[in-house]
Amino acid sequence: MTTAVTTRRSARKPKGDGHLRRAEILEAAERIFVAEGYEGATIRKIADEVGVSSTALYMHFPDKGCILLEICERTIIQLLERNAELAAKPLDPVTRVKQMLDSYMRWGLAHPNAYQLVFSGTNPVSDVWAESTAELSARCYEIFSGVVREMAAEGRLRTGTADSAAQVLWGACHGVVALLILRPTFEWAPTEELLQVTLDGLMHGLVVD
Repeated sequence: MTTAVTTRRSARKPKGDGHLRRAEILEAAERIFVAEGYEGATIRKIADEVGVSSTALYMHFPDKGCILLEICERTIIQLLERNAELAAKPLDPVTRVKQMLDSYMRWGLAHPNAYQLVFSGTNPVSDVWAESTAELSARCYEIFSGVVREMAAEGRLRTGTADSAAQVLWGACHGVVALLILRPTFEWAPTEELLQVTLDGLMHGLVVD
């Protein structure tokens, strides 16, 4: 399986030319991890991508595992904050669930590298997965599934339970995002149309008006 993700090498930064930002390293590492996998990625390759020496990179991260963990944590924290904000809106649970799924898909498409690293089930992430990251991921899902449980408590589910409905909703949206990222050469319908049809189909199929 191949992806459309490619790496780009920056020109070597001259000595004394500003300070490396951690975000620059993380963005370069995302591209390397996705293109070459965790085992294929090295500190030297990441440093070359950024345009600095390996020694300079080690001043920010002790090893590539720490880089990957920060990418994962940063990604999940952003999704956690979005979910918490949408879940707290004074709207009916059906509307909130739809908004959360829409936000999830749009975020994934806007950040394809980070999305693949965190949500595509690759071994590199699980090999260095920290307990704190797993907890963040669980909290993110719990916020979403909590709103689905509200929906179920109101008798709005056409089929299944709150647990199965939440899992199907998330799984279906994940599938759309993952395929759009991994199969960019397929003749997809316009993205906006795909997202709308996905949400409408899921909500009409599971939710009682």
